[in-house]
Amino acid sequence: MTFEPAQAIRLAHETLDIEAAALSGLKARLNEGFSQAVRMMLDVRGRVVVMGMGKSGHIGRKIAATLASTGTPALFVHPAEASHGDLGMIKAVDLVLAISNSGESEELTAILPVLKRLGVPLIAITGGIDSTLARHANVTIDSTVDREACPLNLAPTASTTAQLALGDALAVALLDARGFRAEDFARSHPGGALGRRLLTHVSDVMRRGEDLPRVGPSTAFTGLMREMSAKGLGASAVVDEAGTVLGIFTDGDLRRLVEKGVDLRAATAGEVMHPQPLTIREDALAAEAAALMELHRITSVLVVDAEGRLCGAVNSNDLMRAKVI
Repeated sequence: MTFEPAQAIRLAHETLDIEAAALSGLKARLNEGFSQAVRMMLDVRGRVVVMGMGKSGHIGRKIAATLASTGTPALFVHPAEASHGDLGMIKAVDLVLAISNSGESEELTAILPVLKRLGVPLIAITGGIDSTLARHANVTIDSTVDREACPLNLAPTASTTAQLALGDALAVALLDARGFRAEDFARSHPGGALGRRLLTHVSDVMRRGEDLPRVGPSTAFTGLMREMSAKGLGASAVVDEAGTVLGIFTDGDLRRLVEKGVDLRAATAGEVMHPQPLTIREDALAAEAAALMELHRITSVLVVDAEGRLCGAVNSNDLMRAKVI
C-alpha cells in the first residue's frame, strides 16, 4: 500500500467537483413535485416518518432530526424493523418520506402495500424515477446523480449527498412556511449555546433578596463599603425608601475617587454614587444584559421592575456561570 499526498488532494478535488455537479443537477430538476411534498408535510396531522435502508437510512436519520428540530414532528423508522413490528409506530394520520437511490430496496418495497392499505401518504426521494418506490409514491422527488464520487462508481457518495441536500431543502422550505423563528429553534435546543442565549432571562441569573447590595443615599461611606464587601458584587445600588434606583457605586468609582484624593471619611452614598445608572428589566434576555455590559464596558448592571424599583443585579460572572457568555 502506497500513499501519495498529491493523489489524495487530486481525488478530494474530484470528489467535491462531482458532488457539486450533482447538487447543481438537482437544482435544475426541481419542479412542482417538491412544492407538493412541502404542502403534504405541512398538512399532515401526525408525524413525518422517514425511512431508508443502508446509507440512505443514515441520511434519513439526519433528515428526521433536522425536521424535528425545525418545527416538523418527525421520526425515523428502519424498514427492516418495520416488517417485524415497528410498522405499528406508523398511523394513518402520519406521512412517510421514503429514501432510496434505486427505489428498489427490498426491505422498503415490502412494506409499501401495507402503507397503501393504511392510507398513509408517501413521498419518495429516489434516483429511480420509474422504480417500484416511485410508482407507489404520491409525490416523487428526483435525486438522480450522473455518477458517484467513488472511483469504482459503487460506494454511495454523490447520491447520499443529493439525498441529504434535498432533505435540508424540505426542512428549510417547511420552517419558512411555518414562520419558524430562532426562539422556536432554541426551545428544541435548550442545552445548546443558542438555547441559553434565547431562553435565559435576566430574572433567571440575577442576584436578589439578601444577596443584593443596596443602601440608602444617607448611608455613611463606611456602611456603603461594608455592604459592597459583604455581598461581593463589586458594586452597590443606592435606592430611596420606595426602592427606586437613584444611583450605583462600584469598585471603579472607588479607585477613581482615591486617585483624585477625595476625603471619603465623611461622605455619604448619595454624594459618591453615579446617578441615573444603566439598568435592565428583569424580563429582558440575559444576552441583552451581556451586550449592554460589553457596549458600555461595565461588569455589572442593576435590574429593575416596570416602575424602576430595584429587584436584582447581575454581573459578568453570573452570566459566565449561566454560560450565556
